[in-house]
Parts: sequence; structure tokens; C-alpha cells
Amino acid sequence: MDILLVGGLLLLIMMVLLSGGVWIAMTLAICGWVGQAFFTTTSPGRNLFSSFWESNASWELAALPLFIWMGEILFRSKLSEEMFEGLRPWLNRVPGRLMHTTILGCGIFGSVSGSSAATCATISKVALPELLKRGYSEKLALGSLATAGTLGILIPPSITMVVYAVAADASIIRIFLAGFLPGFLLMGLFSGYSIWWSLRNPDQVPPADPPTTFMEKIRLSGNLIPCGLLIIFVVWVLIAGYATATECAAYGVAGSLGLAWWSKSLTWDNFWDGLMGTTRTSCMIMFILAGASFLTKTMAFTGIPRELATWVDAMHLSPYALIAVLTVVYLILGTALDGISMIVLTSAVVLPMIQKAGFDLIWFGIFIVLLVEIAEVTPPVGFNLFVLQNMTGKDSNTIARAAIPFFFCLVVCIVLITVFPQIVTILPDVVMGKDK
Repeated sequence: MDILLVGGLLLLIMMVLLSGGVWIAMTLAICGWVGQAFFTTTSPGRNLFSSFWESNASWELAALPLFIWMGEILFRSKLSEEMFEGLRPWLNRVPGRLMHTTILGCGIFGSVSGSSAATCATISKVALPELLKRGYSEKLALGSLATAGTLGILIPPSITMVVYAVAADASIIRIFLAGFLPGFLLMGLFSGYSIWWSLRNPDQVPPADPPTTFMEKIRLSGNLIPCGLLIIFVVWVLIAGYATATECAAYGVAGSLGLAWWSKSLTWDNFWDGLMGTTRTSCMIMFILAGASFLTKTMAFTGIPRELATWVDAMHLSPYALIAVLTVVYLILGTALDGISMIVLTSAVVLPMIQKAGFDLIWFGIFIVLLVEIAEVTPPVGFNLFVLQNMTGKDSNTIARAAIPFFFCLVVCIVLITVFPQIVTILPDVVMGKDK
């Protein structure tokens, strides 16, 4: 059977199962089983168990439940409410007002966690209840959280960037430096859309609060100090090299527990509720990761990603036509694979094509990370859609529709770095020199 026909059949099975209400992780595992049992000679049972173990037995993955627990503590101890009160007077005159906190929060937290799932889950737990309580649009909030959560893999440090750097034999430091300006650009695009939407729909944005004096703003900003110091500390120990991302997550949990105790808002009940909430969310994400890992093995055995890449190479396209076609190919792969798998399974064929076309490998690394971000919010296997679906009870297609405008912000960012590659390359060149 034609290899692309196999891919189409597996995608059809996935969509039928998801629309029928089958658990997301089970759907991914079933598709993987069907692919291996009927279209390969390998043993699906053995690969199923090895995939589930390999995907979760990871030291780096230990940061995920810790960061989620940190968000649960901040949410349940009312520290998040104090943080919003501190931001409120400063954003009062900006169209969209507190809606920008989701984007800013995801950008800051993404620089600590390096994971889109942890960023999306943590900021959603803190920000979404506060925004809805204040009367902000649920649709806009869900869309911004789904897409801004992907900043976790664009703003360094990022596991996805490390995987690409190893695959491309490129400098990890240069890749990290290259991610900052596109990350800030993307945050600006997200905030710009929130401003435009708020000006077009003033009736769906809470009215501005009465003007406050500068001294009153300073007084209310005192509410930002506890959470601000915690975030600065966690970022500092990571950047200074005193701790890994996982150790930073542990510091974050310890710090948030200490702040909750100091503010006298930590009780046994909210401690237990936060722990149970963390367990449920973490198990959900890890179960999905395991199913995705099994499906990824199926894709590797069937050779679908490599076949797509080889097909593109055989077309002998011009450089920018090559980039356009690769964009489409990675968007297709993103409907069934996680970002790291997309890079690993295609790099052997795609990277020589990119070098031959004259593109900088550092630039292409950021380009592919942006495509991975798009994959995180693309049905049927958009990981951030699954995270928000399980946290809010909303259907993943509803969340995907809410994310469409921000999806186009990602597309605009890709176009901008393609037309102006200096956005990506200038910072590594200035800091490390062009020849290093």
C-alpha cells in the first residue's frame, strides 16, 4: 500500500475516534497499534510498552508536574489574585487590559520551563479563572493561552532547540540566542491582536477602572512583589547556571509554598487540593505523551516523514519555494507528531536540502521551532489544545477555533523572519561573532 495512503488512513481513524469521544491518549495509542500491526513487520505490543516507559522515564520531564504544582499553589493560595491586582492599574488604559497578562506570563514562564505544555497548563491555571471572574472574553482568553503557551519552546531554554542543535550539529548557545528576538516579536504580535480585537469589541471588555494616582499605582504594585521575586529568583538560578530547569521547578514549588505560608493563605485543604489537581493534570499530559510516543514509533517504522521529505527533495525547488513546501509538509506532520519527533524523523533528509539551498542552519532552527508551535495548536493532535480541553472541559475544536487569529500571528512571524532573517541571526552574530 502507498505510504502516504497509510498516513491518510491513520489520520482518518484518529479523527473518527476523537469525534467519538475516545480518550486522547488512547486514540493516539490505537492509531499507533493499527499502523504497526497492519502496515509493518514489527511487534506492536513490545513497542507499546517501551514507548510508554521511554516517554515518561525522563529526568527533564520531572519539571512538568513541579511547574504545574507551582501554578496550583499560586492559584489556590490567592497569590495569583494579588498579582492581577498589582498589574491592573498599569494596564488600565491599554486596550485589552489584563488580557495581556496571559501573553506576558507565558513569555516569562516559558523562559523558565522550556515546555509548551507546562507553560500552557501553569499560566492557564493562574490566569483563566481571574480573567473570567473579571468579565473578559472566554474565547479570546482560551485562544491567547493556547498559542502563547507555545512560547515555552521558542524563548530559551528549550528542549526542542537542544534536539535540533544536536540533529544539525549546530551551536546550542547560538540557537538559544536566536530565539529571543522572534520570541519578543511573537509576544508583540499576540498583544497587537488583543489590542485590535478589544478596540473592535469594546462591549466584551470590562470597563476601565477609575483613574488612580501614581502613588496609588505604586501601592498596589506591592502585590506584585511576592510573585515577582519568585519568578526573578527562578529565572536567575537558571541563567546563572546554578540549577537545571528541573531543579528550578523544585525551587519554584518551594518558593510558592513559602510565599503561601507567609501570606497566611496556605491551608491543609488548599495544599491537598493543589496536590490532587497537579496529579490529575500531570497524569493526563504524561498519558498523552506516551500515546504520542507510540504513534511516533509507528510513523518511523512506516517511513512516512522520510517519504515526505524525500518527495520534496525530488522536486528540485527554488530556495523560497522549498521553504513554502517544507512549511506545508511540517504542518501536515504536525497533525500527527510532536515537535521533537518531527525534527528527529526528517532532519537527515531536510537539513542537507536546506544547506544546499543556502539557508543558515541557525535560522532554520528557529523557523522549524515556529512550525512546531503551530503544530501545538493544530487539530487533531495539537498538544496545547488537549491541555486546555482537560483543564476547562471545552471541546478541543472549540479551543482551536478560538486560537485561529493567534495562529495567523504565528504565520505572520514565520513570514517576517523569512523576509528579514536578521531578526533571527543578528543577536547570535553580535554576541558570539559571525564565525563562531
